[in-house]
Amino acid sequence: MRTRQLVRTLVGATAGALVGALVSVAAAPGAGAAPAAPAAGSAVTVSGRGEFAGMKFTVSQTQGLTDRAVTVSWTGGTPTTFAGSQFNTDFVQIMQCWGDDDGTVPTNPGPPRTQCEYGASPTTDRSNWPGNGDDDTRAVVYRARPGHYGDDDTYGSTMPYGLGEVPFKSVDGTVVTSGTQNNKFFNHATTNEIDFARTEADGTGSEIFETQTANEAPQLGCGSPVTHADGTVSGRSCWLVIVPQGHLDLDGKPYADQTQVNAGSPVSSTNWKNRIAVKLGFNPVGASCTIGAEEQDTIGSELVAEAMTSWQAKLCATGTVYGFTQLGDADTRARITSGADTLGFVTRPLGSDDATTAPTGKVTYAPVALSGVVIGFNIERQPGSTATKDQKALAGTRFTSMRLTPRLIAKLLTESYRNSPWGAVKTVYSGGNATLTAAKGYGWAKNNPPGLLSDPEFLALNPEYANQSIAENPSTDTDLEVALGHTDAARQLWNYVLADKDARRFLAGVPDEYGMQVNPYYGTNADLNPTGYAFTAARDDYPKADPWTTIPPGSAEATVKQGMTDFHPYVDDMLLAAQHARRGDQLWKSSWDANANPPVWKSPGPQNVGQRFQLVVTDAASAARYGLQTAGLLNSAGKYVTPTSASLTAAAASATGSPAVVPVTASRTGAYPVTMLVDAVVRPGQVKAAERKSYAALLRYAARAGQRTGIELGDLPPGYAPLDGKQRGVTLAAAKALESYKGPTTAGDTTGSAAGGGTGDTGGAGTSTGGTGTGAATGTPAGTTASASGSPAAPHGSTAPDLISTASGLTPADPAVPLRLALPVGAGLGALAGLIAPFAAGWRPRGAAAALFGAQSFVRRTTRRPGRRFRR
Repeated sequence: MRTRQLVRTLVGATAGALVGALVSVAAAPGAGAAPAAPAAGSAVTVSGRGEFAGMKFTVSQTQGLTDRAVTVSWTGGTPTTFAGSQFNTDFVQIMQCWGDDDGTVPTNPGPPRTQCEYGASPTTDRSNWPGNGDDDTRAVVYRARPGHYGDDDTYGSTMPYGLGEVPFKSVDGTVVTSGTQNNKFFNHATTNEIDFARTEADGTGSEIFETQTANEAPQLGCGSPVTHADGTVSGRSCWLVIVPQGHLDLDGKPYADQTQVNAGSPVSSTNWKNRIAVKLGFNPVGASCTIGAEEQDTIGSELVAEAMTSWQAKLCATGTVYGFTQLGDADTRARITSGADTLGFVTRPLGSDDATTAPTGKVTYAPVALSGVVIGFNIERQPGSTATKDQKALAGTRFTSMRLTPRLIAKLLTESYRNSPWGAVKTVYSGGNATLTAAKGYGWAKNNPPGLLSDPEFLALNPEYANQSIAENPSTDTDLEVALGHTDAARQLWNYVLADKDARRFLAGVPDEYGMQVNPYYGTNADLNPTGYAFTAARDDYPKADPWTTIPPGSAEATVKQGMTDFHPYVDDMLLAAQHARRGDQLWKSSWDANANPPVWKSPGPQNVGQRFQLVVTDAASAARYGLQTAGLLNSAGKYVTPTSASLTAAAASATGSPAVVPVTASRTGAYPVTMLVDAVVRPGQVKAAERKSYAALLRYAARAGQRTGIELGDLPPGYAPLDGKQRGVTLAAAKALESYKGPTTAGDTTGSAAGGGTGDTGGAGTSTGGTGTGAATGTPAGTTASASGSPAAPHGSTAPDLISTASGLTPADPAVPLRLALPVGAGLGALAGLIAPFAAGWRPRGAAAALFGAQSFVRRTTRRPGRRFRR
């Protein structure tokens, strides 16, 4: 591999360089970056004041922050009351702010209220919103001598009624004085504010809050690099501000009228006097590694991305920058097999994909990270009329546990719930009676439950979910939110499904004991599948196989049909799945805007407070980053197990092969069944000695300091389990073997050809393999056939379609995603982004262009993260 310099010449448009200037904040914290204050023990507890002096508020993490979730909890409060469906008294509001201490509260330093991101509640469709338009905005009433909470002695008109708004000042100096509810810096879809957090009957409460960096909230600038006199760089600190709302008015007496909401804006001068501020320390998001340092590329699995994000910052101090490009797993194996002079991260061996063969010569594998695929959820209780008194008392609070079987996951992945093909089954009322009618070909759905929460199999395992009044539609419990593309994570989840007899029978068309049957478009029995082909469930993607399209019910004015990729949109990767779940984003564009030109379907915005229902496929590290709950999955020992360090480690004990692949049937009682072990892979004959030495250093770091669990830069982030001693030993032996490699090479160090002169030797404590042969689809249950293409299996002599038709076109084989490629220098990033911008729009190279860019897999997933993820 040639030495790469951080400053390089790239062919690209001037616009690309401009993009680089704008997104250079995504570069990695470098050798000159000051480490964050020790994050261990960085939780902070602060007492309230005045009316709230008896309350104590705790923020779970206040240092080493990135775009992630922290828990805000409190004790000593008064239970929340409601006026109808709206929050009335004794609730908590939370926001993020920037700036220096304003000096107004010496005992609790904090920012000016004008520098807080708050007030972006919905501007339309507030029928189910629990706010009154004052307590969830920056609206105030001017009074020189305030008499009620919500009055303001600074902002607002001096004319009758005194209406006004508290301005918002951005970190760049721009001041928004009107229209703050939907301003150019933040709105209901992007804000991280928590308008309403409930205090329970015992006086406690908690919320999960997303701390945002300058990448997500540039108007706050949190984590922007600050260079100190000694040359070190730290991230700009910010504030988390909590404003409790009570049941007493300014005169200390209870609100006179309890039938309406009395609370005013938390940023009014009257409410702001009760604010509690906690300082937040952010990792620098814009500090680069040293200019001129050598760079070593790495590519591969998303499962290692969070770990590499953390490790890169520390590794800058070695003088080498380790770039990371997130690619599809099959793409990574193909590139390494074809001779790419780089190190990849994989979970299965080279040659294990269909129609591929393991390369000749030495191949070195080394375990670096242990994580897993998870079902993450963010679901809040909405008890219905049949709920018990105890269930109703928990309204609006989060469910914290869930049990799932392989068959339940199969039902969700195959869009088999009645309301998944939205509108295929309708309720017709006649003479006071309700009758279900199904569209042609969808009679199978009539007797299926509308969604997961109506499924007797699910409720038998999860009785606490009974009696909920949750609309079962594409935005809630009819499917899993999944990532587009081909990944080993998807393969492992399908393998988990196929390893279960009940799930296999369901896919083959056998109804469950309650009569629910599979969506026939996902049927593995060709005789029952409307396409005439058997659905191949041993696969590495999540297809939208059902071609159903319709004008959604209740949209009389709409003129554009929607299909399954509209009802159940893909996300770019598992990180974004977790982020959407934390925010309660509704990806289904279910609102028809007839006034747009042309009229279009639009998203209704995030789900309302207390009404969030998100169910996603993500990885354990991303779920931990965004504070998602994770489902307990049934393992082969008959236990429901969640992904913890102990359960991941227990499963890894059953791993076999080189690289070691964790079976979904891991036999230990406490094993998490969808555990995945990530290995580094490199062909030493394809890289120069200097690069082998650099990669060996990376492996040593990964096996030593990189296995220390923590939240500081350089640590192993939450969501991973540390490698055990044997696994670390394999990695250290691999590093030694890689560094001391003396065999044939095509990298210019010696003569000889790895392709033709490989000896097939083995070394490094079982970490290297050689020779030829076709790799087995390791981890695939017996009796199934893996399919790299993801197409339905065609009968002998026929041709199955490569793509599946849907309303919006096709389920593509791979994602056409915006480029997340973060070179250490922003301008370089911009130039490269300019060069390949067509790919982000879905263009695929042909002819001469294909020859220029190489394999078609170039467009699959190209995401480099030096130090942190570049959010699109």
